Amino acid sequence: MRFATTAIHAGQPPDPATGAIMTPVYLTSTFVQQAPGVHKGYDYARTNHPTRAALEKNVAALESAEHGLCFASGLAAETALIATLKSGDHVVCGRDVYGGTYRLFTKVFESFGVDFTFVNIHHLDELRKALKKSTRIVWLESPSNPLLTITDLAEASRLAHERGAKVVVDNTFATPYLQQPLALGADVVVHSTTKYLGGHSDVVGGAIATNDKNLYERLKFLQNAMGGVPGPLDCFLVLRGTKTLAVRMRQHCENARRIAAFLREHRDVKQVFYPGLPSHPGHETAKRQMRDFGGMISLELHGGTERNIAFTSKTKIFALAESLGGVESLVGHPITMTHASIPKEERQRGGLPDALVRLSVGLEDVEDLIEDLSHAIAATG
Repeated sequence: MRFATTAIHAGQPPDPATGAIMTPVYLTSTFVQQAPGVHKGYDYARTNHPTRAALEKNVAALESAEHGLCFASGLAAETALIATLKSGDHVVCGRDVYGGTYRLFTKVFESFGVDFTFVNIHHLDELRKALKKSTRIVWLESPSNPLLTITDLAEASRLAHERGAKVVVDNTFATPYLQQPLALGADVVVHSTTKYLGGHSDVVGGAIATNDKNLYERLKFLQNAMGGVPGPLDCFLVLRGTKTLAVRMRQHCENARRIAAFLREHRDVKQVFYPGLPSHPGHETAKRQMRDFGGMISLELHGGTERNIAFTSKTKIFALAESLGGVESLVGHPITMTHASIPKEERQRGGLPDALVRLSVGLEDVEDLIEDLSHAIAATG
């Protein structure tokens, strides 16, 4: 099956008991057993749950993976992945990375003896130099958050595998509709399903997809042992979201392309970060490994940090809020919001300007969005 058909149907046959076309929300914490240890595949909802199982099959199918696991948040999924490591193991991670990921790595897992090195990972020479004998994971975002840098996933995977490391790709920005990291050589894909997979800003969740059976079994154990699982209604909401993922992503991309072109020509805009622009340094790589260029744009206006912060409060349609990937357009200031946990010196090494503004382009009429941005720019000029 092709992508949109898979998104609508994978893991979601009609309910055998009633014929319901939508996957039921099983609001139960436990399941009756015929005899001790004899049951229909479900005994306790933390361990296995039918609504969650449907979502796990769906996410795996979208990523062309054999195995899928779902979690209570994207960070819960990341926690399970890093919990597969032991003291002394080493992780190479991009500097331009979600602030919550940086905080988890440095403020939680470093205290357990896991070693992290942050580099400008889209520059593959920096990745190559950072690899050690103890490197177990190379952690990538492409496009990255919030600078939208592009990493050659096939070449990065080749370099990591030469040193015996596994490659984890956070595919949240691209979604499986635009990019298939496992087909490019990655070992694991991780998502915040809160974002584009859910798509409606009404649920928090995370997911992992992989073809590595041994790793899947370890992660499945940790999912149960650590307990960071999503509730059944959360799973239902994400399943509802994935049904429209293909059509939504097409419009996100179209709107973002129009807005990026508008911003690129505006005299008050200092720089625009969008991989769909031919001027973007990762444009050719993105064109090769992605179906389209996504719905995220970052920019900086002339006039310094104060003007850019003021700009985020002047829009009427773009709402000033955390998160991304919903049907509605959002605007944010990363260093005071999503990336506040990353120290200034680390942000500077990654090239993240204090003035940077991030846009999550929604599904509104693009002419209204462009007018909204134009008025907000003028209001701060």
